[in-house]
Formats: sequence, structure tokens, C-alpha cells
Amino acid sequence: MAEEKKAPTLLSVDTTYCYVCGPENPVGMQIKFAKDGDQGCMAHYTAKEEHCGWPGLLHGGVVFSLMDEALAYALYFQGLYGVTARIETRFREPVKAGTKLLVRAWTLERRRQLISARAEIRLESEDQRLVAEADATMYLQEVEPKGMSLAEDGKEESAGEVR
Repeated sequence: MAEEKKAPTLLSVDTTYCYVCGPENPVGMQIKFAKDGDQGCMAHYTAKEEHCGWPGLLHGGVVFSLMDEALAYALYFQGLYGVTARIETRFREPVKAGTKLLVRAWTLERRRQLISARAEIRLESEDQRLVAEADATMYLQEVEPKGMSLAEDGKEESAGEVR
């Protein structure tokens, strides 16, 4: 019996409730990313006590999330949309609460639907010491038509419709 082909997952361009960048997520980080050159993005973030794992140290998952989000924004500012397919991360040193950070990401190479990219987090200081880095492969995705979203059963519904 042949397998039924599933419809592709379409990304929504509405990220207002994204944990990292969503401006309307009351428990999120609400970080604003800006374009940085032709192939990248950047953001500023101050490590918050409520984002710590060990007392006084930023949780590694938050550090990872900052880089993952930056990678997506590096695509977005080029008119592309995608998700992380593979990522190799290196945490170079712990980040103390209150530390000001510069988060950057940029694309390197495109091969069909795959894009090689890099992200870094540096101290926002004179020496801009590298505290974390990631090399990633991003998988390009289609986005849903404006004003539409996909229901769980794969059928389109109005984005404003209450289910």
C-alpha cells in the first residue's frame, strides 16, 4: 500500500507570540533583531536573572535559543523562511546575569533548500569576547498565505477564526 503524501508544513509569518522575539508574549524575551549587512542580523540582550539556570548564570538553553532565533532572522532579512535542520553549538564560557550581549548570525552558502549559517554571541564590551557560537544548516520552508493558517487536519482556515 502506498503511503499517503502529507501536505508540507507551512510556516506562519505571525510570530507575535514567539518565546524569543514575540512582542506580545508576556513571558517571552521580546528581543528585537535588526538587519546586519546583506546576509545577517544582530540583536542586543542583557542576561536576566529569570533566564538563569544555575544561580546567577544564564541557562544554556537560553543561549542556544538566542543563536537559533538569530539564524532564523538571518534568513528572514533576506526574504527567506526556514527552520534549523542541524546545529553544532559551542559554549565557550558561562554568562553571568546582568551581562550585556551582542547576538549575531549570517548565512554562508545556499544549496537548494539548505543554507549554511553561523551564529555568535559576544560580550558587548571593548574586547567583544566570544561566549558562544553555532554552525548550522537551515532548511528553507514555504510560508502560509497571508491571513490563512493551517488547522491540525491540514485544511486551511481563516487566521481570525476561533476553533
